[in-house]
Amino acid sequence: MGQTEEYFIVRKQALPEVLQKVVDAKRLIDSGKVKSVNEAIKKVDISRSSFYKYKDDISPFQQNSRGKTLTIMLQLDDEPGLLSEVLKGIAKSNANVLTINQTIPIGGIASITISMQINEETKNPEIILSNLKKLSFVHYIKLLGSE
Repeated sequence: MGQTEEYFIVRKQALPEVLQKVVDAKRLIDSGKVKSVNEAIKKVDISRSSFYKYKDDISPFQQNSRGKTLTIMLQLDDEPGLLSEVLKGIAKSNANVLTINQTIPIGGIASITISMQINEETKNPEIILSNLKKLSFVHYIKLLGSE
């Protein structure tokens, strides 16, 4: 059996400095204030290896997630009905799908970007991502943004 992912909420002060710097570097990149990962890691003074080691494992907690828009990107097998299963999973979490964009599948893998609106009835965004990751046909998933 596969392990389930665990999430923790910790105060910033309790995080090791390297994790705080990874978040700072990601913010610089996402905001467009820097043009490259290299530039971001130099500004926050961390190594490239530290950035890549932790970048997918740390994100700032969004305190007020009511009425927010989440955008995720995922890659899944290109077979009939699989996107429908992803959308069912999102619907079960009480999120409202706003947009879906799918690229032309390459090598039997489809890349899809989905924007969804979440509100107070929506399950925690991390739970949505975790549940989608459990689907056997989903190869990659990433939270691209939250507004």
